[in-house]
Amino acid sequence: MINKNFYKILLDSMNKHQDRVAIEWGEKHYLKYSDLIKSTSQYAETLLQTGVKPGDRVVVQIQKSPQALILYLACLSAGLVYVPLNTAYGDRELKFFLENAMPKVVIADQTTDDKIRRVAGDKSNINVISIDEISKSGAEATRLSAVVYRESSDLAVLIYTSGTTGQPKGAMLTHGNIANNAEILAKTWLFDESDILLHALPIFHIHGLFVANHSALITGAKIIWINKFNTTEVIQNLVKATIFMGVPTYYSRLLDDASLNIEKCKNIRLFISGSAPLTEKLQIEFLERAGKKIIERYGMSEAGIITATPPGSKDSVGTVGICLENYQLRIVDDNNVELGEGDVGEIQIKGPSLFNGYWRSPQKTDSEFTADKWFKTGDIGYLNKKKYLSIVGRAKDMIITGGYNVYPKEVEQMIQKVSDVSEVAVVGVPHHDLGEAVVAVVVPAGHQGIDENEIRNTLKTQLANYKVPKYIFSVSELPRNAMGKIQKNIIRDNLSNEPQISSSIAKN
Repeated sequence: MINKNFYKILLDSMNKHQDRVAIEWGEKHYLKYSDLIKSTSQYAETLLQTGVKPGDRVVVQIQKSPQALILYLACLSAGLVYVPLNTAYGDRELKFFLENAMPKVVIADQTTDDKIRRVAGDKSNINVISIDEISKSGAEATRLSAVVYRESSDLAVLIYTSGTTGQPKGAMLTHGNIANNAEILAKTWLFDESDILLHALPIFHIHGLFVANHSALITGAKIIWINKFNTTEVIQNLVKATIFMGVPTYYSRLLDDASLNIEKCKNIRLFISGSAPLTEKLQIEFLERAGKKIIERYGMSEAGIITATPPGSKDSVGTVGICLENYQLRIVDDNNVELGEGDVGEIQIKGPSLFNGYWRSPQKTDSEFTADKWFKTGDIGYLNKKKYLSIVGRAKDMIITGGYNVYPKEVEQMIQKVSDVSEVAVVGVPHHDLGEAVVAVVVPAGHQGIDENEIRNTLKTQLANYKVPKYIFSVSELPRNAMGKIQKNIIRDNLSNEPQISSSIAKN
C-alpha cells in the first residue's frame, strides 16, 4: 500500500535537493535539505519515545523558530496530529484548548512553559515537554524514525479557528487535504527550486504554516526565515528573495519605511497577500513605490486556499483570483439558489482540501454544509465574467439599516478614496429606529485630524444616503488579531456599550 503521509511527499522532494539550502536565518545560520531530513527523523524518534502513538494530538505553543518548523515536520512524519496555538493565548484560552483537543503531549518553550504547566496542573494524562529537550534529545538520537504509514483520510493537523463569535472550533485537516493544497498552489504560483521565499509570517496559522512552508518545501525552494516580522530586516532581505508572502499590515508597514524602493524589490517575482482584505489604496501605493503588484488569494482554516491569482494575470484587479484546479465555488442567495455573474451572495465551496469537519462538534459540522455538501463559508462576494472572485465582506458583518443591506467594504473603500485616512472599519450598531446604524471608525493618516461632516457630505454625492455613516469616529488604531484581521466584533461591542457614543448615534 502507498504511504499517503504528507511528509512522505515532502521527503521525496527534499531527497532530490539534499545539497541545497533549505532554510537560512540570521547572518550565517542555515540547514541544507539533508540536515532538515535528518533532524526531522531525530525529532520524530524523540517524540515517539515519549509514548505517543499515531493519531495522538500534540499541542504546540512555542515561538517561531527553525526548530519549530522541524517539530511540525516531525509530527507529520510520526503520524501525530499537530495542534498549533498562538503564544499570546492566556490561561483561560489555553485551558479550553487542552480540554478540547485532549493532547497526549504539549510542547512548550521558555516563554510558555510556566503557563502551560500551571494550566495543565495535575492532569497526569498530559506530558509537558520543552522544545529544548526535544532539540537536545533529537541531536543525540542514533536511530532515525521511518515515516509512519498514513491514509490520505487520516488526521494530520487540528487547527483552531479564531472564534470571534464563540468558542474556537478545531478544523480537522487530513494528510490528503494539505497534500493536495500544497501541490496545486506550487503549480499555480510556478514555484521551483530556484525560488527563494522570504518567510516573516507566524506559523500557528495556515498562511505561514501551510501556504508558505509547503510551497517551498515541496519544490526544493530556499526559505529565508525571519522569526518575527521586522520592517528593517524584511527590506534588507527582499533583494535576496523571489517571493514574499504577507498580510496587509506587513505591506502597510513596509510603505511606512522610506527605504522601500523599486531597487530593493527588483528580484521579487511574487508579492502575495492574504488573511485579511487588501485595500485598493494600499495596492496602488505599493505598486508606485515597489514597482510590483501585490496579488491576493482567498482561503480559510477549514479549506486551505481556494482561489489564487496566477502570476502575470491582467484580470485580477480588485479580486482574490480564480478557483484552483479541481476546486468548485458558487455564489448563492438566501434560498441557496445559485446566482449569476456580478450578483452578490454567499460564497460556497467544494474541493479536495476541504476539512473533515470540526473536532468533537458533529452538529456544528452538519450545520455548516448544505444538503448537497457545499461548505458555507460565511463570506459574501461575486464572480466577474472571467470567474475571478471579489470579496464583499463577511455575512455577519453585513449591516441591515432601515431594511436595506449595506456591505461595509463598499463604504470603507469610498471613505479611503475621498478622505486622508490610513485605515477604516465600517460596522453596524443598534439603532432605535433603523435597527442598525452605519458607523465608521477611522485612523487618520499622519498627524492631522479629520472633518467628519466633510467626509459625510462627500460620501452623500457618491453613495446612497442609507449607506452613509451616521457617525464617524477617529481612533489611533484599530483592534486586530494575530493575523492582522480587523476585529469588528470588538469595535461593535465598544461602540454599543458606550452610552455617550450610543446617544450620539441615535441623534443622527
